[in-house]
Amino acid sequence: MDKLGIHSFVWTGGTTQQDLEGAMEKSHDLGYKLIEFPRLDPRKFDVSWLARRLKDYDLAVTVTMGLPLEGDISSEDAAVVRRGEEILSDAVAITRDLGGHKLGGIIFSAHTKYRSLPTRKGWDNSVATLSRLADTAKQAGVSLNLEIVNRFETNLLNTTAQGLAFIKETGSDNIFLHLDTFHMNIEEADPVQAIRLAGDKLGYFHIGESNRGYLGSGVINFPAIFDALVASGYEDWITFESFSSEVVDEDLSIICAIWRNTWTDNVDLARRAKAFIDDRYAEARRKADTARTP
Repeated sequence: MDKLGIHSFVWTGGTTQQDLEGAMEKSHDLGYKLIEFPRLDPRKFDVSWLARRLKDYDLAVTVTMGLPLEGDISSEDAAVVRRGEEILSDAVAITRDLGGHKLGGIIFSAHTKYRSLPTRKGWDNSVATLSRLADTAKQAGVSLNLEIVNRFETNLLNTTAQGLAFIKETGSDNIFLHLDTFHMNIEEADPVQAIRLAGDKLGYFHIGESNRGYLGSGVINFPAIFDALVASGYEDWITFESFSSEVVDEDLSIICAIWRNTWTDNVDLARRAKAFIDDRYAEARRKADTARTP
């Protein structure tokens, strides 16, 4: 498929210039067309350099992130919300400067296991913040994409239905859903119905196995997932995401509970993932075409 990406954490847990160069080179060599980077610290690399190298490798880019507790825009503390808005504004600017058009991830709350229920005031603070940010991001050519994740990584948005309600309250046409098969497998009653429900609000899609490892080694019904994507008319980026303690940095390993090596050979993992996705997507397209043939 033409719009297939890979998360840089398949290649490296670091963000130094050397780390980023290696991730881009391997992604390009295996035929991926986009690389997803986590929120980048511009103190560790040259933004203009990275933008140039992305063009050299003919790679599109998406930036994703999770807010820290001290920048949780779903907090009831006004100072914490302001800090979160500053962090998000910086992320929009970096996405723009890299030539990217999507900022995704857990951008509506902190990326953590909460110790309390969400509050109405916290929800309203998050809605208001992203409503403002969406206008700024639109001027920069960047859309905001809310990653709907499992209950252990946020307390605010765990299902597609919640995400759609949130978007509706913002009143913005520049906020979309970022769905992920790993999280959908935990939280949705039916991932296929969730994809259909998302409709034209689906802005970005992650493919990941139920055990975070090799595609096809878990319990996710990928043929049904790809059938639903094709049936819904989704033709935007699909990005492969996989974590192993072999690569992922310590902080993310703790947050995402990556306690074991789901793989050790990332080149083999990425090569097989591309073939798996290409085959399943092509199969879904053939079935859809056959069904429409009189």
